[in-house]
Amino acid sequence: MGANKVQLSVWAENITPSPTLAVTARAKALKAEGKDICGFGAGEPDFDTPEFIKEACLKALRDGQTKYIPAPGLPQLRETLADKYRTENGIEGLKAENIVTSPGGKYSCHLAINAICGPGDEVLMAAPYWVSYPEMAKLVGAEPKIISAKDSSGFKVTPEQLDAAITDRTRLFILNSPSNPTGAVYNREELEALMEVILRRNIYLMSDEIYEYLLYDGVEHHSPASFSKDAADHTITVGGFSKTYSMTGWRLGTLVARAEIAKAVSSIQSHTTSNATTFAQFGALAAMENKELAMREVEKMLVAFDRRRLYMLDRLGSIPGIACQRAQGAFYLFPNISSFNMESNDFCARLLEEEMVAAVPGIALGDDDCVRLSYATSDDIIEKGLDRLDKFCRQLA
Repeated sequence: MGANKVQLSVWAENITPSPTLAVTARAKALKAEGKDICGFGAGEPDFDTPEFIKEACLKALRDGQTKYIPAPGLPQLRETLADKYRTENGIEGLKAENIVTSPGGKYSCHLAINAICGPGDEVLMAAPYWVSYPEMAKLVGAEPKIISAKDSSGFKVTPEQLDAAITDRTRLFILNSPSNPTGAVYNREELEALMEVILRRNIYLMSDEIYEYLLYDGVEHHSPASFSKDAADHTITVGGFSKTYSMTGWRLGTLVARAEIAKAVSSIQSHTTSNATTFAQFGALAAMENKELAMREVEKMLVAFDRRRLYMLDRLGSIPGIACQRAQGAFYLFPNISSFNMESNDFCARLLEEEMVAAVPGIALGDDDCVRLSYATSDDIIEKGLDRLDKFCRQLA
């Protein structure tokens, strides 16, 4: 007699595995077979964590900072984060009680959605979107509702689109600027217009600002919570240390919200993960307390990222059948491949098997016309990978 089928929960049955991780896994499997893979799937900087941050973590370990701390995080770190968001982001009146540190920016997003939304609620998000947003909504029983923002509009949602999408079940709108996967950055005027709709319709905004320092072409970052007291009360700002300081494996995210929401988030975290890793937070504290040194390290990454971005934009512009918007943030490009009349899954699968180039299919990110290419990888891989992509596209054409 065969084993009985496992009966999973409705939440587990409803979740789609991460396609970005699936692409990475397949590429790693081919690499293990000895294949020369050019990977454009990575969502993490190809730089090491700055030494002074690692040393602060090591010192904390040696000093015995290995025990539980309060669920919302290391008090000193929360104080410095409150100061950072007041002075740099312009969000007035913040104190430590408004800050929660969590095991990764991804978990900070999940906590924000969990604190605001429940079964039957709608969560609005722009497509293209980061792959985990819809699944996070499903995990709390809410319904993800997609607003399409195509490359013809710069991958940006308009206030008219947002207003039209809101119903009496809408609780939250998710905005990611700078954006993963498109690299689009909303300017202040665009954000203010969206915030006017949010406040008028009395919903909440989750502003995912994890890429806030990774900007190019002189564009500036703006936090919607800084626009007014009412805007701050209706906004949950999410960030973290992963992308800015190349601390992806450290799993440290941040959440900023009005005190009542932050307290609810902390309570949820206390029953799920307790606190984020104690000694890792001492490394993050070093980054915050030595901001000038930290930003010098960030600037080194930015110089490399910008060089790669411009090179890739130039190369992609010369490949027949591909059109690519000029991304101004994060470290992704999102070229349009619709001229080949192929689904993005098929395009990426063939590109990987035939040319050993790993890219993320746009269908997983809400836009089947495009694929995501990360330039958080070496110059050599970028050059070789684009040579192969050029060859692949010319054969298709």
